[in-house]
Amino acid sequence: MKSLYYSIHILTALILLLLLATGCNSNTATPSRTAAPAPSPATGAAPEQPVGPSSSPEASRPPAAESGPVSTQEVDALTRKIAGMTLEEKIGQMLLVGIDGTTLEAEAKRMITDDKVGGIILYADNIKDLKGMVNLINALKKSNTTNPAPLFMSVDQEGGKVSRMPKEYASIPSNSKVGNSNDSVAAGTMGKLLAREVRAGGFNMNFAPVLDINSNPDNPVIGDRSFGSSASIVSKLGIAELKGIESEGVVPVVKHFPGHGDTSVDSHLELPVVNKSASQLAKLEWLPFQAAFKEKADAVMVAHILFPQIDPDYPASLSRIIIGDQLRGDMGYQGVVITDDLTMGAIMKHFDLGSAAIETVNAGCDILLIAHGYENEQLARKALLQSVRGGTLDESRINESVYRILALKQKYRLTDKPVPVPDLAELNNEIKLWRSKLSK
Repeated sequence: MKSLYYSIHILTALILLLLLATGCNSNTATPSRTAAPAPSPATGAAPEQPVGPSSSPEASRPPAAESGPVSTQEVDALTRKIAGMTLEEKIGQMLLVGIDGTTLEAEAKRMITDDKVGGIILYADNIKDLKGMVNLINALKKSNTTNPAPLFMSVDQEGGKVSRMPKEYASIPSNSKVGNSNDSVAAGTMGKLLAREVRAGGFNMNFAPVLDINSNPDNPVIGDRSFGSSASIVSKLGIAELKGIESEGVVPVVKHFPGHGDTSVDSHLELPVVNKSASQLAKLEWLPFQAAFKEKADAVMVAHILFPQIDPDYPASLSRIIIGDQLRGDMGYQGVVITDDLTMGAIMKHFDLGSAAIETVNAGCDILLIAHGYENEQLARKALLQSVRGGTLDESRINESVYRILALKQKYRLTDKPVPVPDLAELNNEIKLWRSKLSK
């Protein structure tokens, strides 16, 4: 099944390359500047706009994302852009990395200026207060000005215990609190408020909503991060939150495919094992994700969970069967696929990071999240470069991912423009009002 899927995949890519080359006469790429195959183009979306001290986030809210295909001219432009990128620039776009400290340090700057990374994720340790957070984000963006595309500035802002915003922001409750209401309007408002929170500070990507079903009471990592214990509630409220986030011009990332709700081990520490078959997952865990894919979810995060009945050798995040055959193949998902953090114990205790980087790209993943350690970013980057140069990883496979990444950045019209420190008064009042209604 694997070989058939990848043979068809490669043949389709080659045909598309020939068609694009004929249409735009861009048939002059050198071996290290190969033209890219074009997966389904991203649709038009809302621009990122700065929020000023004298304006509220509501006043500067972008219009909702418009559906519809990218034009032929835009497809050709992306293909030509990728053909003009170096291999180093292309692989850089596939790396989304964490940094140390609350200010721009030398290693973070090198990852942007030298390694050309495509995105940054900030955690609680990077955020001291509102002004410091905005200054850090602006400095990171400024470092990226000579690179081929704007940065994904990402964060885990789910609400509840997974909240990264500084103390100046009003708090947003957990998904379970919203789940208890079973109110899709409330969940949609939650998505809008989360997106406005992160946009006000300069972020453009949020790792939310959580689409895991809280089916295991012993689960140490999901719990109240889930909307509930039924697929119907998680699907309904998760899709509402998804639409709320994207309507505010922020890239939502649904997580953690194929489903983290029935684990009893924290993947930050060890590799969870779930002894379920594909048919069992299809009856529960997959349902919210399939609902999101039907709504054209732009990005999905894949979990570090071993499903031995499906793939006894690799966790989902590294598995060609789960990402390639099931997610890309059977489910037909054509959006951006992102790994969970590859420096988590689930991977680092069982796999060489360089080998894991190659495996996940071969499996069909587009973006590698490397949340901790400059040395780890260097290791993954080097492994991918050497694999392409050595001929064990096709550059056409890299081009395919880079196309998806650049199309997504284009869809949301991301920029590296700085944002001022925002006035949060109106946003905080709206959060408090929504929260009070939720508790009634």
